[in-house]
Amino acid sequence: MKKASKIILMIIKILATLFVTIVFMIIFLQRVSNNKLNLAGYGLYTVVSESMLPKYELYDMLLAKEVTIEDINIGDDIVYLGEKSDFKDKIVTHRVIGIDKTSKTIKTKGINNSADDPEITYSQVLGKVVHKSVVLTLLSHIINNIYGFYFVIFIPLTVIIFLEIMEIINEKKELKEENNE
Repeated sequence: MKKASKIILMIIKILATLFVTIVFMIIFLQRVSNNKLNLAGYGLYTVVSESMLPKYELYDMLLAKEVTIEDINIGDDIVYLGEKSDFKDKIVTHRVIGIDKTSKTIKTKGINNSADDPEITYSQVLGKVVHKSVVLTLLSHIINNIYGFYFVIFIPLTVIIFLEIMEIINEKKELKEENNE
């Protein structure tokens, strides 16, 4: 019985540690790299406005693939780094409404916006949206809510620390029992 409870506690600790590590890695990759880090040509981006409602909601997590201008078509959703007006230094996810492949310029617009975005160049494009991650979106919605953050980050971290302390206490007890025999 003692061995089985030890194994169960170890499994719980490993799963909680793995979960918290994955969540922290996702947050770290996005926030620290300012969304400029990608793996194998794919980047992960968080929707931070309602400009693409109803297709993408606030805090949805989108996977975008680096593409050439030839791979971009009218109607595609792209992620780009803004360089003008209100868009300056912001990462934007909007729909392509016009392309001039000769001058490599693209016109975009949020589907929930009435006005077009300032024209962008292909060099500003970070990728074309290829997937909305349901699992990461759920995590994003939870983490961006104070109660969700508490239950998804704080409690698992507390459980990990508690289990570590319990393991240390049990090891000390076992050592003491061995020494007394």
